[in-house]
Amino acid sequence: MTTGQPLGIQLYSVRDDIGPADLDGTLARLAGLGFTHAEPYDILTDPDRLGSALRDAGLSAASAHASVVRHDVTQVLDAAEALGIGTVITPYVDPGSIADRAGVRRLAETLNAAAALAAARGIRIGYHNHDFEFAQEVDGVPAYELLAGLLDPAVVLELDVYWAGVGGADVFELLPRLGDRVRLLHVVHEREPGNDRPVLGVDATGRMGEVFALAAASLELPVVEVVAHHSDVWPLVARNAAYFLAGAAA
Repeated sequence: MTTGQPLGIQLYSVRDDIGPADLDGTLARLAGLGFTHAEPYDILTDPDRLGSALRDAGLSAASAHASVVRHDVTQVLDAAEALGIGTVITPYVDPGSIADRAGVRRLAETLNAAAALAAARGIRIGYHNHDFEFAQEVDGVPAYELLAGLLDPAVVLELDVYWAGVGGADVFELLPRLGDRVRLLHVVHEREPGNDRPVLGVDATGRMGEVFALAAASLELPVVEVVAHHSDVWPLVARNAAYFLAGAAA
């Protein structure tokens, strides 16, 4: 049983099950677990096939991971438009590329320029963090904080709660400061067994109700991401879906 709330999943979570023969079955299986949205990580290889599979599974794709730093912006926007994706999120940059103020500024300028092009097509550009944006400091300030201050307000933020905590951020202090810049959250309740990576900030994985409450005013979609390298990911995906859809994050 679901609460009727939208819930997305980053398809990288089930990357080993996605392929020419398995895409339809994988998406159908995710829909069966109660997910309403899928967040693709590859919209360039075969957008027509992806779009057809999403429709057949009854899943929406409101957002996608596609780097406007590494890929041609026009090609990315063409694919997003074909798939009806409204928010294109750069998911990762080389940590060394934002090790100084000039690098952070270059990234902000790239994202801002892409956002201007995207806006003309009714698409938004976003940014997704890992841990290093918080762990790396530029002139005594976390690189993420500097980047957020340089981004055009049109660039939305998809805050990965787990990675922010690993990087040393207190998400309960961070979310109120970011305000309505945060439109999507990457969330996880239960991680892969054996994932004992230390959370340097406040570990919010068991306090999702509080996280959601802080983000409620601007939150459009929570997106589950679970990555299993040494075990079957499906039980983990199912338990995370059940946790969020049961209203534990409400």
